[in-house]
This record gives sequence, structure tokens and C-alpha cells, in this order.
Amino acid sequence: MTGAVGALRAIAASTVKEALRSRLAWLLAALLLGSVALAGFLQAALPGDGRGTQAVLLGALLRLAAVCVAAVFAVTSLVREYQDKQADLFIALPYPRATWLLGRLAGCGALALLIALPAGALVLLVAPPGQAALWALALLGETWIVAAFAVFCTLTLQHALPSLCATYGFYVLARSAAALQLAGHDAVADTSQGVIAAGIDALAFVLPRLDAFARGEWLEHHTGSAADLAFVAAQTAIYVTLLALAALFDLYRKEF
Repeated sequence: MTGAVGALRAIAASTVKEALRSRLAWLLAALLLGSVALAGFLQAALPGDGRGTQAVLLGALLRLAAVCVAAVFAVTSLVREYQDKQADLFIALPYPRATWLLGRLAGCGALALLIALPAGALVLLVAPPGQAALWALALLGETWIVAAFAVFCTLTLQHALPSLCATYGFYVLARSAAALQLAGHDAVADTSQGVIAAGIDALAFVLPRLDAFARGEWLEHHTGSAADLAFVAAQTAIYVTLLALAALFDLYRKEF
């Protein structure tokens, strides 16, 4: 048991080191600073409340940059590990397969923290510390869920492009499911519309409520609360656990 825990820690540490060696830190820094510059430009170009508009734009751009970086790394690192036969090598060692997968997920969680911290520091430019901390914690949960889904997709598909497409599709649906529900129920009722609305409701039920994570109104109107943090924590725990179990099931059924 102790050896498996040590192996899990080593895999998580090597995942973070791999991200740093691949110059991910430079890419993340460029995306974060580019988000700040673009938010400032758009705020100057668009009418409305200057600081409030800048807060919403900055939050949205930072969130998008964080999710993209986490998904790309989770997919490409796992695909490279398959191609280099490193996964096969570890599976051959006297450790449970879960050790390798949980180590990978722990590494992705540590990487999500490294992404959320500088993003949270940047939103301090437009929001008070309490709201910036809440937003950063929600971004951490959102990024971890996306990374866990990316790992699950890559284990199943084993190719970078379809895994990334599936991950980004999952993210867009999870972010827009509540809006789709609202539009579906506001439409004129008929049989076909009822079927579509029921399908959207079912989709929204199984997807995480990512629209409630890292909300722009927290930065603009300072409305974030402890209840929001509790909801984010519960959603993160539930969906990371479910995705880890699904990935474990897929991993154990594979023949190496």
C-alpha cells in the first residue's frame, strides 16, 4: 500500500514537471497577459460601465484560457504517454492500474491549481480580495472537471484531435445547458418542442453546472457567497469522482 501511494505521488509530480518542461508556464503567462490586454481593449471599445465591463470580460477570457491550457495538456500528455509506451510500462509494474490513473488526475489537479492562482491574482485588478478568491476557487474546480473529462476521453479515444473536440464540446454544453433549458421552456409548446425540452432537461441533469462556476457577476457586482462556494465544491467532488470511476472502468477493461 505504501509503495502504491509513493508511486501515485511520483506520477503526480512527474505530470507537473512535464507541464513545466513543456513550457506550459510560458504559454499560460502569455494567455493570461493577453487576456488582460484584450479585456482592457474591449472595455475601451465597448460602451457601458467601464470597470464592470472590464471585470466581466477579464473573467471570461481568463476562464477560457485556463480551460484551454488544462485540456490541451491533459490530452497531449496522455497521448504522448501512450505513443511512447510509458503507460504500458507502468501497467506492467506490480501496482494497481488505479495508481497510474489517480496519479495522473492528481497531477492535473495540481496543474489546475497552478493555473487558477495567477488567474485569481489578475482578477484582483477588478474585484475585492474575497470575490477574487471565490472566483479563483471556482475556476480551480472548473478546470479540474475539464481536465478529468479530458483524461477520460483520451483513455477511451486515444487520439488527440477527437479527445480535444469531445472535451471542448462537453465544456460548451455544460456552460450553456441552463440557457438552453430556459430557451426550451420559453418556446411555444407543441409535441416536438416538448420532446426537445425533455431532452435538454435530461442533458442538463447529467452535466455539471459549469455556468455557476467563476461567474462574471461575482467580479462585477460582488455577489459571490459561501453558498456559491459550497455548490462549486459539491459539483467538483461529484463530477471528478464520477469521471475518475468511468476512466477506471475503461482502464481496467483494456488489454495491454
